[in-house]
Amino acid sequence: MRIALGLFFVCFGLFGWLGQLISGLHYSLAQRLSLQEKSEGTDPLFRLAERNAARWDSFVLWTLPVAGVLMLFNHPWWPYVALVAGGIHLDAGGRELAKSLSLNKGGVRIGAPKDWQIAKIFLSGLVLIGLVTIAYALWAISNTADGRLGFTAAVSLRTLVSLLLATCGLNPGTYLC
Repeated sequence: MRIALGLFFVCFGLFGWLGQLISGLHYSLAQRLSLQEKSEGTDPLFRLAERNAARWDSFVLWTLPVAGVLMLFNHPWWPYVALVAGGIHLDAGGRELAKSLSLNKGGVRIGAPKDWQIAKIFLSGLVLIGLVTIAYALWAISNTADGRLGFTAAVSLRTLVSLLLATCGLNPGTYLC
């Protein structure tokens, strides 16, 4: 199961990451490659939002193919990287689906109906991939020798949470024991 999911994560993850990288760097090329909706069927504000979202996604979506590679090599860190990747994909798919549904319902042109149907399927797939990734990573963590995070992993996760809190302008010492 780990190998099959690892291969899927590498292939799907690279496809998504490269697609968003192209969309973020060269939007008209992404439109010609059918990675983004054509300008005629979309509102300019929607295109701007999509371009900026693609730039952000190209910064964070690399996590799924990295998790896949770590899974293929059975590296001890794969479950933790997969948790991050799963969370990112769950959030991205759900948020983009909610945003697009709201914009469409509000009368904003978000593309041709056929393209919108494909987008709904793809975004729902991102949510599913995120949930499966998180569930499998949690299962793998719970099936370690003692069922707990190792000391090094716990210290590294604490450091990661501290950095996240500090980035948000919060004092990590207030929130972490």
